[in-house]
Amino acid sequence: MKIGIYGQFYHENSEIYIQMLLNALQKKETEVLIEENFLGIINQHQDITKNFSGFSTFTELDSSFDLFFSIGGDGTILKAVTFVGDLGIPIVGINTGRLGFLATIQKEEMTESLNQILEGEYSISERSLLTVETYPESDEIQPLNFALNEVAVNRRNTTSMIKVETLVNDKYLTSYWSDGLIVATPTGSTGYSLSCGGPVIDPEANNIVLTPIAPHNLNARPLVIPDSCTITLKVSGRESSFLVSMDSRIATLENETSIIIKKAPFTIKLIQLHDDSFIKTLRKKLLWGEDKRN
Repeated sequence: MKIGIYGQFYHENSEIYIQMLLNALQKKETEVLIEENFLGIINQHQDITKNFSGFSTFTELDSSFDLFFSIGGDGTILKAVTFVGDLGIPIVGINTGRLGFLATIQKEEMTESLNQILEGEYSISERSLLTVETYPESDEIQPLNFALNEVAVNRRNTTSMIKVETLVNDKYLTSYWSDGLIVATPTGSTGYSLSCGGPVIDPEANNIVLTPIAPHNLNARPLVIPDSCTITLKVSGRESSFLVSMDSRIATLENETSIIIKKAPFTIKLIQLHDDSFIKTLRKKLLWGEDKRN
């Protein structure tokens, strides 16, 4: 079995979980490759008791990998997606952060969950993505022109609102006067979109949600549409440019640039343990069903 590992060390006390993962993989005699920069961080960290200099490294992945471990929070998983792309390598998220909607393994259950995964006791959750094209083309968008959570347009260097002219399947929908607009996948519905009042959508639903950011008109509400739709956006405002983000990656575009957003032709595979589900994650992370009156 060939396994890749990626992390960013954004979270306090994550070294113990990195140690546990590397020790478990060595016992299984797997071929382990660690992202080059991450291995450098590991070997510089004083709380990692074993020197892992002998591990092979990677800067890019190929289809020969069987699993890809992401150590950190949801943001680390989103960056891991840029390594995996359309290769179809299943991702295992180890949550050493806080909320961790996307993670497979919670740090409190590390040992048991790792054993299940290495024994093949898991299922695959296929997650849709969005792709982005612009006219005129932008070098800042390519080649990583996809997003697992959302594509969002935001105002730049101004306190003034922007106008986001929005078309669905080439038919005019509306112009949002707002701080911006989020176009989210079901996976991304529990992220930025949710914080702006968008609905929670099950990952298995074939939908996209449009969520305005602080709209000027209160009748501008989130809208759920089929993921077969193509969304076209055109932004204008007092500034000559605006920001477009694809998960954690941000580009600057000139006003009146056409942004075409559609469902990607590939999916991301997230490992899911047999006793886990999206509904269970919602209950746990959002504290649904708990009586807080006492």
